[in-house]
Amino acid sequence: MMERIVLVTGGGNGLGRAVAARFLADGDTVFITGRNAGRVADTAAEIGAKPIPADASDPAQVARMAGELGDDLDVLVNMAGGNTDFTATATATASASAVGIGTQPDGPLAKLERVAAAWRANLDANLLSAVLTTTAVLGKLRAGGSIINVGSIGAEYAATSYGAAKAALAAWTAGLSAEVGTRGLTANVISPGYIAETDFFRGRLTEERKDRLIKATHDGRAGRPGDIAETAYFLASDGARHITGQTLHVNGGAHTTR
Repeated sequence: MMERIVLVTGGGNGLGRAVAARFLADGDTVFITGRNAGRVADTAAEIGAKPIPADASDPAQVARMAGELGDDLDVLVNMAGGNTDFTATATATASASAVGIGTQPDGPLAKLERVAAAWRANLDANLLSAVLTTTAVLGKLRAGGSIINVGSIGAEYAATSYGAAKAALAAWTAGLSAEVGTRGLTANVISPGYIAETDFFRGRLTEERKDRLIKATHDGRAGRPGDIAETAYFLASDGARHITGQTLHVNGGAHTTR
C-alpha cells in the first residue's frame, strides 16, 4: 500500500493518539489536531506526527487548519469530542469551592439555560466538530479515501446530550456515505464501549461502575485503545472498500446488533 496522508482530530491523547500511532507505524504521514497546542506538539514530537493545533468546533480554526494541511488527504479520523458534561461539572465544582459556596438554588429559566448550554456543548464537541472538519477537507480527499467518525455505545440509549450527539453523528455519517460514495470514498462510524487507559471519565469512574461495564461484555474485559486503532486502520484499508455507511460496534458484546 502506498503512503497515505492521514488527519486525526483530537489526536493529542487517548484514542486519537493511539489511532495516529497506528497509521504512523504503517509509514503514513499523519497530522494531528487538538485544542491544547502544547499537548498536540508534545504528542506529535513523541510519535512522529505533524501537529496543527485547532479546536474542531471553531469554524475559523478549522478553516485555518485545512489551509495548513496541504492539497491532498487520504484518511480523515474525526476523533475530537468527549462528554463535556464531565468537564463542565468539574469546572463548576471547582469554581464553587474557590468562592466557598455550594449548590445554589435557581429558577426555571436558569435551569433551562443550564440545560441548553450543556446540550450545545456536547453537540458542538461531538457532532459539529466532525461536520465542520469533514466539510473543510472533503475536497482534499482522494478517491479510495476514508472518513472515519468515532461515536459511542452511549448513542444506543441517548439519555444524555452526549449520547444524543453521538446518535446524530451516526445518522449524519449514513447520509454522508451516500453523498461521497460516487467519489470513491467510504464513511463509517466506530462505536466504542468502555475503553480503559483513557481519561474519558475525568476521574469520575468508580470501581463499581467499571466492574459493571466490564461485566456487560461477552469477553469479560475492558476495551483498549489498540482495539479502536486497529478498527480505524482496517476501515481505511483496501479490504474495507465495500464497507460504508455502517456503525461498527467495538465493545466486546456489551451492545449487540443483528
